[in-house]
Amino acid sequence: MNVVFMGTPDFAVPSLRALIAEGYRIAAVVTQPDRPKGRKRELAPPPVKEEAVKHGIPVLQPPKLRDPAAVEEIRRLNPDLIVTAAYGQILPKSLLAVPPHGCINVHGSLLPKYRGGAPIQRAIMNGERVTGVTIMYMAEGLDTGDMISRVEVPITDEDTAGTVFDKLSVAGAELLVKTLPDLLAGRITAVPQNEAEATYAYNLSREDERIDWSKSSRELFDHIRGLNPMPGAFTLLGGEVFKVWESRKPEEDARATGAPSGASGSAGDGVRPGTVLQMTDDGLEVKTGSGSLWLTRVQPAGKKAMSVAELRRGMPIPPGTVLGG
Repeated sequence: MNVVFMGTPDFAVPSLRALIAEGYRIAAVVTQPDRPKGRKRELAPPPVKEEAVKHGIPVLQPPKLRDPAAVEEIRRLNPDLIVTAAYGQILPKSLLAVPPHGCINVHGSLLPKYRGGAPIQRAIMNGERVTGVTIMYMAEGLDTGDMISRVEVPITDEDTAGTVFDKLSVAGAELLVKTLPDLLAGRITAVPQNEAEATYAYNLSREDERIDWSKSSRELFDHIRGLNPMPGAFTLLGGEVFKVWESRKPEEDARATGAPSGASGSAGDGVRPGTVLQMTDDGLEVKTGSGSLWLTRVQPAGKKAMSVAELRRGMPIPPGTVLGG
């Protein structure tokens, strides 16, 4: 059996490894073109390409998969099955019809919720307590195909987008190799998605990264960790970007030394949201739409990420300073 695997970021690597370990013949890997990376903007290969090269698997990197020449190149591989995982482009109808066993996708959400390119980040930002992986047949729409199998994965308050990303990449790989034998033997009955329950997780915009201090402390706690480690939440300090990487869960404020006001949820009553209430080595307390939030790891413009204790020694922020304005 010829399998063509299509994926790009780290999320897809465990699925490719699992297919190789199970003995599936990977005829080729299709991934996005190399992109500039780092301060020197040198071209770097996608993680999936690096993994494929390790195993001597041919790699295709068409700039646009809708190009008929790209489709024809894949068609010539005679794939029996196409497996995708975070590839980054929508497969054209002409390609969906090529493999006799279809095209399936390893998607990082419990469909039909969070269709689209940023399901992990948006699930955390929206305060979800459970997410998961769905394996689905691919269709012309955005993650609209019939569902084959799925697995749930909890989201804890200690999770960030990075940790959930890792959990789902492993869960997806395990689910994929568990599902394939029944799928290839025709023992799977796919289930159509309920369109009435569909939600979308579109790719993040710059505005999605901005902190809205009028929101509740809990909403902002989820917002910040949903953007960690990439691309990061930000506000403005003195007109310059001030990134916020970590904050303390609001319910834990009572245990913060020297921060009784943050514990009660009434910190800074009558004060404009975004106002700095106090700065200690434990964090930077900022007024929110309800109570306050303690920021613990931040990054001023032109500096590296650091703890608030480090920031306080070189750049103290006085109470009354307004962030975001």
